[in-house]
Amino acid sequence: MLSYGIRSWRSFSSHFRLQLSNDASLVVMFSTRFCFDLDQPTSTNLYKSQDISDFTTCTPCFSAHHILSDLWLQQPEGPTRPLTSNSTTSFVARSNRGYHKVQRRGLSHPAMFPHAILPGCLLALSHAILVVSSRSNYDDLPSSAPPFTIKPVTELVVVNRVIAPDGFARSATLAGGIFPGPLIKAQKNDNFSINVVNRLHDKNMPLSTSVHWHGIQQKKTNWADGASFITQCPIPQNRSFLHEFSAPNQTGTFWYHSHFSTQYCDGLRGPLVIYDPEDPHQDLYDVDDENTIITLSDWYHDPTPKLNKIFGPVTSNSTLINGLGRYRGGPKSPLSVINVEQGKRYRFRIIGLSCDPSYNFTIDGHTMTIIEADGIETVPETVDSLPVLAGQRYSVVVYANQPVDNYWVRAPSNFPNQTFAGGLNQAILRYNGAPDEDPTSTPGPYILPFNEGKLASLLSIPVPGSPEIGKADVHINLLATTVNGIFRINNISYHNPPTPVLLQMLSGAQHPSDLLPSGSVYELPSNKVVEIALPNTGLALGGPHPIHLHGHTFAVVRTSGNSTTNFVNPIWRDTVSMGSTGDNVTIRFVTDNSGPWFIHCHIDFHLNHGFAVVMAEARDRLADVNASIPASWASLCPSNQPSTQARLGSFNTTTSRLDSLNTTTSRPNFFNATTLT
Repeated sequence: MLSYGIRSWRSFSSHFRLQLSNDASLVVMFSTRFCFDLDQPTSTNLYKSQDISDFTTCTPCFSAHHILSDLWLQQPEGPTRPLTSNSTTSFVARSNRGYHKVQRRGLSHPAMFPHAILPGCLLALSHAILVVSSRSNYDDLPSSAPPFTIKPVTELVVVNRVIAPDGFARSATLAGGIFPGPLIKAQKNDNFSINVVNRLHDKNMPLSTSVHWHGIQQKKTNWADGASFITQCPIPQNRSFLHEFSAPNQTGTFWYHSHFSTQYCDGLRGPLVIYDPEDPHQDLYDVDDENTIITLSDWYHDPTPKLNKIFGPVTSNSTLINGLGRYRGGPKSPLSVINVEQGKRYRFRIIGLSCDPSYNFTIDGHTMTIIEADGIETVPETVDSLPVLAGQRYSVVVYANQPVDNYWVRAPSNFPNQTFAGGLNQAILRYNGAPDEDPTSTPGPYILPFNEGKLASLLSIPVPGSPEIGKADVHINLLATTVNGIFRINNISYHNPPTPVLLQMLSGAQHPSDLLPSGSVYELPSNKVVEIALPNTGLALGGPHPIHLHGHTFAVVRTSGNSTTNFVNPIWRDTVSMGSTGDNVTIRFVTDNSGPWFIHCHIDFHLNHGFAVVMAEARDRLADVNASIPASWASLCPSNQPSTQARLGSFNTTTSRLDSLNTTTSRPNFFNATTLT
């Protein structure tokens, strides 16, 4: 067996490829510094070899016997634990369509997979990604932390892995075994076919899952929206579910995340971009690719089931920019580096992957010109600071017109006592030719603040209905309050129903009062103008609250911080800030997308504590949705759930009280693997 030996510690950031066949290879990517003890002196060129005969034989300390039938390495297993500098971490094999090409060549069976091709004696790995892939997909992998990409026809495997993005190791729930999850990279009018595979095993966190495609409107595919208990049952452990949908005429910056409990706070989140070959702003920038995506995330050292017991503010341990960061009192972990070339203009796609905080995004010495918000092109608006709430996305053009140097990229959260000391809340903008060192740049002054009221849609989308507040066909006032950490909208706290709302609607529920959760479902007739007001009375603690509506973009006719309305050319988006006390943010849209759609606070802990309602839209057009639902959709629900019209009819007598939805007898236990396998 070939493997690596032990001799002297070496530290490097690089990658190597091991040749398997004419069209397949193993690539090990290292995103941080790794130490190796080599059996005999050699150069780092050895690790870039494509010939396994180059590697030195030694007594192995790692082999491939942990490969499962689907080629996902599960080594090591076990609960969250701290890692020391001498600990050995796990490998993660990411599956994609290139992998299936390898599988067809007979390389996927453990008995046929040569142990010699995996390195042995790997010590002190912070985290590594073992990618089984087509060479055609990965010939140009960079040596630093890569923005892994997959296509819209793919397999997304959800696994538990121990990672340490800020230097503290913990078990996480991950898409493709990495954080953030791989970039789903599509072109305008592509069709999506994404098979979500549940391979979760860590019982300290939820074992079921679902994935929501945030910002994708799901026209006629409400069932594929991925919202647990609204449009589907969660995906049980060791099961999969194929999401097939299109996004006609949608382009821009989106993302995906778990929509089961607060699971995405444990790591299941990643970017999704639909590129437009005829982008109306393309003359404003020179570079727009996977290297110009910037994700902002909060990170927690405790698993979310523990955090869910906190009925009050939940403070993250660190801010991660492109998946890397540092925490107070922690090690000097690597920070993300964004490379630019002087004189070029970059389209940075900034994505708020946050579970809770909002961020104030700045780049020392540089301004930003906003050209997109939540998938909608905007009239260019230049700012020097940009608030990004959970779920929001912006594209900004940054001109690399400063002297060649390193500049701090800053993203302090709205949590109290934020600091930049020791590299906290920061990444590095590095000009080509600048030294490999921390910046010495200073923040501000900020003289071009962001004002959402100044944003305007580039195409001047008409606002539906009469240009006056309260003059829409349907006006709904959603008043949010908090009592003892529990959120209520119009005095009702949302709880997950025992059966998905879509299944209830398809199974014969005739009236909104028949739909569960009782009091949290609002009926919306088809082809009507709907106006929703979100008054901020100061009674819903923990703001600013980002409000996200599934299935639609909406016109923000009154933005936060503004007392006036705009019915002429407001910004359209899908996630909006409720603002501060005294604001009354108001949105409008047309009910042209049949099905139940969630509207909720995108602070996931607030959603978990009741900050949500459901819009049951265009019930008379549900046949459009029903035509495309696959049989596998219904099979996700446990067999003891009511699924026929007759059984649904009995729901309303057995679960008439909202409180009963929280009892173990009235809804399936999706957190317990034994009920789902």
